[in-house]
Amino acid sequence: MNELRVLGKGNTAKAIKSRFPQAILYDDKDFNLYDKNSDAITVVSPGIPPFNKMVQESNNIQSDYDLFADTMPFSIWISGTNGKTTTTQMIQCLLEEYGSQMGGNIGTALCDLDEKKDIWILETSSFTLHYTNRAKPSLYILLPISEDHISWHGSYEEYRQAKLKALDNMKEGEIAIVPDEFKDYKTNACLITYKNTDDLCSEFGIDKDLVNFPEPFLMDAILALACKKILFDEIDYKNINKFRIDEHKIEKVYDKYNRLWINDSKATNVDATINALVPYKKKKIYLILGGDDKGANLKPLFNNIEDYNIEIFIIGTNFDKLIKLSNKHNIKYFHEKNYIKTLEKISSIFEENALCMLSPAASSLDEFTSYAHRGNIFKEFVKNLSLN
Repeated sequence: MNELRVLGKGNTAKAIKSRFPQAILYDDKDFNLYDKNSDAITVVSPGIPPFNKMVQESNNIQSDYDLFADTMPFSIWISGTNGKTTTTQMIQCLLEEYGSQMGGNIGTALCDLDEKKDIWILETSSFTLHYTNRAKPSLYILLPISEDHISWHGSYEEYRQAKLKALDNMKEGEIAIVPDEFKDYKTNACLITYKNTDDLCSEFGIDKDLVNFPEPFLMDAILALACKKILFDEIDYKNINKFRIDEHKIEKVYDKYNRLWINDSKATNVDATINALVPYKKKKIYLILGGDDKGANLKPLFNNIEDYNIEIFIIGTNFDKLIKLSNKHNIKYFHEKNYIKTLEKISSIFEENALCMLSPAASSLDEFTSYAHRGNIFKEFVKNLSLN
């Protein structure tokens, strides 16, 4: 490979530079040095949106996936709105014995992966897919899609199209498992479609009573089992049930009064929060909402919860939107304008047999360094309650 340019200087760009030392990295500060008429391969770091001036004034744009279009090992790409990290981790848990390595949007950057591995398992974001033009998965797993990253893509339709783009270059004999709404999408791949976990269990002969995960993780587990069934004709209940869910995903914490606090800080979009609430529909819920919602439509969440016994505690920069929706749906809300004061307020009114859930349906980066930071403060507060 001769001339190679990279827009961005973050982790993806650094990994590309490590693999391809001739690569030249650019960001907004030194873009004046950039030859805008060059047709050199230009890789865009996935965090940079398509409306960025650097992107708009560049030719021959690709993703880092495209750098491996001709050399990538057998690859499983996992995408969707929610659950892709857990599904990716579960598939790695099941396939590690067959020489797999996990990376992409999780853990190891693509350019740091080992090309000698037999299988790459890649959590794949809509950002990466948007810029990918040549590379394709050998097996594509698409979880359900709902509104997310609208401010980055510009519209929900563009977001959907990015998720489906992986199907465009797939070949006859390759398999994609996708939600039923995309059953008519034109692709050379063999489409296996599903509406729910029952469909997947029926298709692959999986007994979900033998899978020790509740929703929403049940879907992730069954998709992982389906992968191993496709590749090795084995339904591996033993190893899937050994898997442990990451913290900050519907993580239960009890205080000294045996009150249930649920840390679901990883829920950064509406669909994740809706799914997290389902098992607790008959309980009294104190729900902490808010943050940077990335321009998503929050109305489906409020339509879903208006019949719940629920009170909303608002945090984050989208408080105006949440207050208006709470009023419209006649849902009681509190807005303390401070995260710790919000938690203190909940503790002071906590009813017997109620629960508190941090499931913000929004990114944390307006007020916190990460969703983990937001969740850790939540858990530390509960821990300190138990010490007092």
